[in-house]
Amino acid sequence: MDAQLKKGLLEVCVLSAIEKEESYGYKIISDLAPYIVISESTLYPILRRLEQSGAVKTRSVEFNGRLRRYFSITQIGKEKLKDFIDSMPEFERIKKFIMRGKWL
Repeated sequence: MDAQLKKGLLEVCVLSAIEKEESYGYKIISDLAPYIVISESTLYPILRRLEQSGAVKTRSVEFNGRLRRYFSITQIGKEKLKDFIDSMPEFERIKKFIMRGKWL
């Protein structure tokens, strides 16, 4: 898969994983595991980009003597997620175009 496309999809997956409630890195990876493989070395740069763009906010809480960062979606993140969902019909049309006459 194209790296740029995958990066965008991963961002949307991460936003979706924290849409209902805040979460932390390991749990986000676990929540996504049935659908897509993502490593810590991939997740944290995505979370940093989302935080820098205002789509995610963080808070730190002490847990077992260490600070754990919790990530939650912001209004900007919700709008980004909604924009992606709203564009799904276009993705479906593109998929149909690509798949026409092919079998898998």
